[in-house]
Amino acid sequence: MLNLLELWLAVKSVSLGCTALSSHSLCLQRPRSRFPLGATFIINSDFFERFSFFVTAGVLIIYCINFLRWDVRFTAAIYHTFVALCHLTPILGAIIADSWLGKFKTILYLSIVYIIGQAVLTVSSINDLTDHNQDGSPDNVAVHTALSMVGLILIAFGTGAIKPCVSAFGADQFEDDQENQRSKFFSYFYENTVVASFISAIVIPRLMGKVTCLLTIVKHQKRCVGLQSSPVKVQVLFSDTLDLSSK
Repeated sequence: MLNLLELWLAVKSVSLGCTALSSHSLCLQRPRSRFPLGATFIINSDFFERFSFFVTAGVLIIYCINFLRWDVRFTAAIYHTFVALCHLTPILGAIIADSWLGKFKTILYLSIVYIIGQAVLTVSSINDLTDHNQDGSPDNVAVHTALSMVGLILIAFGTGAIKPCVSAFGADQFEDDQENQRSKFFSYFYENTVVASFISAIVIPRLMGKVTCLLTIVKHQKRCVGLQSSPVKVQVLFSDTLDLSSK
């Protein structure tokens, strides 16, 4: 009789999706169907991070030629070097995560590096930083060039180094019985890259065509801060805040 009861409980546990069963108690645990909140945050933050990156890459050549006054060949060299670094630093990020910091701390620390890079690059596009005679163009282009280089290096290191960690950290948010949800997560995660690229390709040309500067008030005077490097990239701050919230 006891063997029949144990058999019935075993069959019932399989139908209910239980992973563990006591011989004298009925397991009522069902497979988890709810999408983890942390995974949702990671998907959203990845979208804004990718959008921020594509905005940066999309306006970089225009910024270098029109604002920094570089020639086309040097601009092309800098642009391709930046893109190459962005695709090379994931190796370094994976080594850091596996050998020292782990996935979460790697995302945390290098996201801070990313934010600093975005801030430095945005500051480098402000005319008034060196425009002492107020003629609308920077007096010391070397300062803007140096800031731009520092910003691009930090961005390349930040965006690349977190890349191998974010998707893996997202997968860690799921339990062993959530294979279906985990598969959906990766589908949504990689769709972000395509959607962010598509939106940035549409929004940024329209934005640059209609908005040439941001109007600010400095000492009761109207000043025009160039939309070269784009304050749009402050969205990376929101994206990294979502990353931290997923922990």
